[in-house]
Parts: sequence; structure tokens; C-alpha cells
Amino acid sequence: MIIVTGGAGLIGSAVVWRLNQLGHENIVIVDHLGTSDKWANLAPLKFKDYLEKEDLLPLLAKGTSSPVGTQRIQAILHLGACSSTTERDASYLIHNNFEYSKQLARFALENDARFIYASSAATYGDGALGFNDDEARLSSLRPLNGYGYSKQLFDLWLQQHLLLDKVVGLKYFNVYGPNEQHKGEMRSVVLKAFEQVQATGGMTLFRSHRPEYADGEQLRDFVYVKDAVAMTLFFLNRPEANGIFNVGTGQARSWNDLAQALFAALGKPADISYIDMPEHIRHRYQYYTCAENAKLAAIGYNAPATPLEDAVADYVKGYLVPGLHLGDESAD
Repeated sequence: MIIVTGGAGLIGSAVVWRLNQLGHENIVIVDHLGTSDKWANLAPLKFKDYLEKEDLLPLLAKGTSSPVGTQRIQAILHLGACSSTTERDASYLIHNNFEYSKQLARFALENDARFIYASSAATYGDGALGFNDDEARLSSLRPLNGYGYSKQLFDLWLQQHLLLDKVVGLKYFNVYGPNEQHKGEMRSVVLKAFEQVQATGGMTLFRSHRPEYADGEQLRDFVYVKDAVAMTLFFLNRPEANGIFNVGTGQARSWNDLAQALFAALGKPADISYIDMPEHIRHRYQYYTCAENAKLAAIGYNAPATPLEDAVADYVKGYLVPGLHLGDESAD
């Protein structure tokens, strides 16, 4: 059995989609559906059971004839978290992202289950120290928001307890792709811009407030969710590969590049305008992110990342225009 927390989210549901393609259906999905439309991400997927996140830990503790108590758990893919970079309730972030993760990690290690969890590129802060996933640099990182700090705390806790060589932490960069409609303001610019272009014919980007960057030329490591899933599942059956690893393309592209790719996928001429960045985020805004992937390559991962233009085209033409979720495509 494989447990996937955050299994209704962007990365989690894509992981389950890929596991289904590989023949795995003995999966327990854990999430918090609430009043969002995340449930729609689950509809095309095949899995054994679904649990709300607050129900998982008590069932693991009991070890009874629950959905997770009757079979050996092969792996826990812990991808669930509050990922809002604007969340102000630090106590909630600690409880939800840090304490919950500690308990899951303890259970996995005590029961010989593979433990793969989502860290975040948000732990790198403003990028002044680079984006090197060497664990020796962990304590020097300074995240810019509470979400990043909650992820940093868990990375450091594992390190302090000498557990990083027994688990896998993945620092996801700017992941985008199908099944992110529920994310509200945390949706990718691809999805927001798609909706904007459909409604108005044009789209807006933040103006640069640093002279060394032209408007729209701020740079990000945009990684397509299907590539992020391939990197994630690479570790599933490799117990010898542990530690913290970046999940990105290793290439920084501009917001303008992303916008041009979107218009090209829609077959429309580019119509981009620029607006001032809100004052309250200017001091925390990242102008450049780019994953260093040498460590991932060194353990044998060599699949090329999907080029930005191809990935955006796949997302737009394969999912956004027809209104499909991952897994719906198999019904064609």
C-alpha cells in the first residue's frame, strides 16, 4: 500500500495519476477537501480509500482494521501541506506542516516504509545564498515567509535527529500544470493568465522594481507537474538514494517567456501589459530562482525536462481548453 498525503492537490493527484499508469491502485489518498473543488481532481483516479488528514494519524497509531491497518505500508509520499506563501498564522503552519510531518516520519521509519516528503524552494529565501541542495547549507538558509520557514524547520529537525540519510526531501520549484484550479491565489500564472486571456484577450504581469531586470524579465525555474512527478517517483524504489534534492528544470525562464508560450498555445498574438507590484510583497519578491540539479543527476536521474513551450502547450491544449483533469484523458 502507498499513502499519498495531499493526494487531491496539484502534485499529489498527479503522483496518483502516474502511479495508476504504472499499475498501482492500492493507494490511500489523504487530504482536506473542505469546500473547494479539489474533489474533482480525484474523480478520474483509481485508489483504495480516501481519508481526511485529521483521521490519518489516529488510525496509524491504532494499527487496527482500518484502511491503513491491514496491509504493509510500502511508502508514504507526504505531499500535503498548507502551501500559501501569504499565510500569516504561524502557529497553524507549525501544527499543519511541521508537527504533522514529524509524526508521519516517525511512523514511516518505525515501520520500514519509504518516506518521501515535499520540502520547498521557498526555503532558499531571496536566493542570495544560491539554490544548492547540499544539506550542509540548510542552517544558513533564511526563508522569506512562514510557509517556507515551516518547511525549513522540518528539514532541520530531520538533520538534527540524523534522519536525512533515511528519507527523501524534495524542494519543488515553480510547479504548474493540470489539477491546480482549486488553489485560488496560489494558482500558477499559466492558469491565471489563461483565464484572463479568455476573458479579455490580454494578460498582465508585475512590473520590475529593480533596474537590473526589465518588466516581465524576472526569472523562475518553471517545472511542469508531469516532470515533478517523474522526479518524485524516481525515488520510490531506490532506498539507497536519500537526502534533500531540488525538483526543477535547472533553467531559469522569464515571465515574458511564459506569457509568450501561453499565447502561442492559444494561437493568439501576445498582448501583455505590466502593473505595479503591491507594496507589501516587494521586499519579499524573488527575482530569480533556478534549481541546481547536479545532485539529482549524480544519483542517476537523467530524464530531460519538458521545454517550457512544449509543457505550456500540453497543459493548455490538453487540459485547460477542453476542461479536463489528469486521468480524464484516458477516457478518450
